[in-house]
Amino acid sequence: MTEPDLRLRAVVPAPLKVTYEALTDPAALRVWLAEHADVDLPGKYEFWGRYTPDGGQPHQRVLHVDEHTIRFAWTLDGVETTTQIEVAEDKDGTLVTLSQSDLPTFADVLADKAGARGALQTYWSLAIANLADYLDGRELTPRCDFTSSELRASVVIDAAPDAVFDSMIKPEVFREWFGANVDIEPYVGGRFAMGGFELDPGGAKFVEFEPGRKATLRFADGETTSWELEGSDGKTRLTTMHSGFDPANPPYAAWGGWLGGIAGLRRYHELPRRRSIWRQVEIAGVPGGMFAIDE
Repeated sequence: MTEPDLRLRAVVPAPLKVTYEALTDPAALRVWLAEHADVDLPGKYEFWGRYTPDGGQPHQRVLHVDEHTIRFAWTLDGVETTTQIEVAEDKDGTLVTLSQSDLPTFADVLADKAGARGALQTYWSLAIANLADYLDGRELTPRCDFTSSELRASVVIDAAPDAVFDSMIKPEVFREWFGANVDIEPYVGGRFAMGGFELDPGGAKFVEFEPGRKATLRFADGETTSWELEGSDGKTRLTTMHSGFDPANPPYAAWGGWLGGIAGLRRYHELPRRRSIWRQVEIAGVPGGMFAIDE
């Protein structure tokens, strides 16, 4: 394939053969990836449904398959893209490399002008995080429903609310589970800037901030993201919501990014002795210094 616009590398906790089966078994795909899947290799590799961008029907066409690689064309919004998934043995399990070509510019993604293709960066990061949890026998993080304008998700984290909240507003801890650099001023009126204040001096602003209970960020375009935390028996129910957008054009790309982050947050608290699954994140056009991956 041509030089990809997106490359993700992650180590998942399973042997190579088991991981490859999870990538090619339609029953497994229907658990961690898509609402519907139909696989009959080497000729067919299809997935579609509400958890898939432009997923009203399957749009994939197999280009190449071997015991370590699946490469397929995927047409979204009338544009043919190329996706490649490779697996290799790793001392901690299996190294999964996802490459995606023919993406819109990062500027168009930020401006919500990129259509279904604009969601692929965060779509694949959440999918790989859920693949890792599926192989680990863990509960999965809610997927993005591309048919709904209600951007709301709830998860239970095996940690107390104060600990979860602190990990969400301390920059050095946020970097560990989200995999991105961030600057945070933890108070009402304080700034929150993904990539840091040098990249985004204005940042989003906290319009609500109740330690251990709730925080709401308002972005420059008027959209808001809220976190609400409720504790019970030493655990936390975290509910996150995104609102204030045009219902006819939901910001699925940003929402998928938050969901992928929640997957990392859950692993950070529930699997504290394991390092992050991520080994590499490269997205064309993203400013340098945005990501913070522990090599």
